[in-house]
Order: sequence, then C-alpha cells, then structure tokens
Amino acid sequence: MKIRLAVASAAMSVALATGASSVAQAGVLDTVKQRGNVVCGVSGKVPGFSVPDAQGVWSGMDVDYCRAIAAAVFNDASKVTFRPVTTTERFTALQTGEIDVLARNTTWSFTRDANLGIEFVGANFYDGQGFMVSKQLGVKSAKELNGASICIQTGTTAEQNIADFFTANKLTFKQVVFESSDEAAKLYDTGRCDVYTTDTSGLAARRTTLSKPADHVILPEVISKEPLGPSVRAGDPQWANIAKWALFAQINAEELGVTQANVDEMRQSKNPDVRRLLGSDEALGNERWGLDRDWAYRIVKLVGNYGEVFERNVGTKTSLGLDRGINQLWTKGGLMYAPPVR
Repeated sequence: MKIRLAVASAAMSVALATGASSVAQAGVLDTVKQRGNVVCGVSGKVPGFSVPDAQGVWSGMDVDYCRAIAAAVFNDASKVTFRPVTTTERFTALQTGEIDVLARNTTWSFTRDANLGIEFVGANFYDGQGFMVSKQLGVKSAKELNGASICIQTGTTAEQNIADFFTANKLTFKQVVFESSDEAAKLYDTGRCDVYTTDTSGLAARRTTLSKPADHVILPEVISKEPLGPSVRAGDPQWANIAKWALFAQINAEELGVTQANVDEMRQSKNPDVRRLLGSDEALGNERWGLDRDWAYRIVKLVGNYGEVFERNVGTKTSLGLDRGINQLWTKGGLMYAPPVR
C-alpha cells in the first residue's frame, strides 16, 4: 500500500508540474493579447480596494492596479475583466489559469511563496491585523479582550495571528469562524460576536458597511505584518515582470513628481530618471516584455501614480479616511520603495 501511495503521489506531482509548465509555456501575455483583456481576480466586496457600484463600475486600489496592467499592455485601462474570487478559491483560480493576476488583499508570506506555485510581484498596501469593537463595550485595548468572542474569516492568515496574540498575552477567546468576510461582518453587526478582526484596512472598509458605522471603533493594536500584494503564476518571467513594473512604475512616478495632470509635460523633463520612466529616451529592453517604450507613460496617464491611486480610493477624503502612514514613500518615512528605472 505504501509503495502504491508513493507511486501515485509521484505521478500526481509529475502531472501537476506538467500542467503548471504547460500553462507557463503558453505565455500569459500572448493569451491576454489574443483574448483582448486582462482577467483579474479580486475580492469584489472590500470598499476602497475592489467593489462595483450599482451600475457595475469597479473601483478600488486593487482595481486600479489591474487597470495599470491593461494600460501598459493595451493603452486602454478599461480592458480588464474583474473576476470575484473567494479566499478559498483565489489561489486555485490563479494556478489553473482562470485568472491572469490575483489582486485581492492577499498577504505575501513565506508559506505562500514556497508552496503554492505563485509569485508575489510586490506589496501595494502595507497593513497589519487589528480589532474592531462596539463602543458600548468600553474597550480601549485588545489586551482587554479576555474571554471575548471573535468573528473571523476562515482560510486567512488572521486565524494564526489571533491564536499567537492571545497565547502570548495569556488571554482566552472564543473563535467564531465564517466562510466569507461578508457573513462575518454581518453577524458581528448583529452582535453575534464581540469583536471583528481582519487587516486594519479591511476593518475600515467593513465599518462603512455596518448599520451604524459611528458606533464602532478600531482598537490601536496592530498584531501582525500583512504586506498585501498582487501575484501571478510562477514560471512566466515575462508576465511577472509586467505585473511587477506596473506597480513599480506608479511608485516611481509619485517619487519623481509625475502625475496624471503633468505627465505629458514631464515627458520633456531634463531629469534622466523621468525621461527613462516615461520612455523619452531609450526603451531599456522593454521589447523583451512585449511592451514598447511608452508603457509606463500610459500607466500614469490613464490610471495615475501610486499616491493618486491611494488618495482616490482609501485616502483621508474617502469614506475609509486612511492616512498614508507606512504606505507613504520611503523619502517621507514610509515603506513604499521601488527599484530604479535604469
């Protein structure tokens, strides 16, 4: 029996490797161009990151990232099909080629890098797990939550983080697990549990959907590192480079002062970094990616730089009201940093 299981396991491994190889060999960029759009896996239910309005128009930081890829490839930011995927199906959808890129509030972690056959291409939002409670509880700190019932979505890094935090602080809790974040948030809103936990950006987003948002507060503790970022299937460096630099171009553009409003004027800049970014000078080998020298110019022109995307979707003037915080540029004390265009 052990021999048969070993043989079966080996055969399955070969089949999976062969399948993954065939997907990669097909060339995602070629497939995307033939299809005429980028298929982007998103949550579809997180305000500020990915959500459609009543007319079916999508908005959010993850949405704008996908539009940046479409702008680079097609010179048309609208050539994206947004495919909502759940936490349990998101990686399978990417592995099997159902989607071309996953941009769904997903934490970049060691085990996901090592075991899933996917490649994270950067972090478009640095976050950490937090707690939201009703103001009626009178709680000011997560360390006052001993014995609390906590609504949490299964299949996320949040489960392990909660266990670690409560163990480290010698506290007990009752975990109330739900399949979807929608269900968890709704039942928290009805008082089914004392606490709702997820990434702090997700808490801010979910609070806007509660029946009485002003009655809830996000506690000050942030108990984990959650670099949220997009990913692609492993094994296709051409597509991975496009996905990486769609984000890096936006970060570099903000650092260099290039915006949607001034990008045409900035093409005449004397700054070598600006000229290289916007394709005013040499193409820097972009043809190896299947792109021409204007790819980054199109991203900024059609979608905007990183700061513009942040402020438009989750910034202080939006319903989420988030400060830049650690998502500020490195030159301003934050973590946002992109490799140079040279």
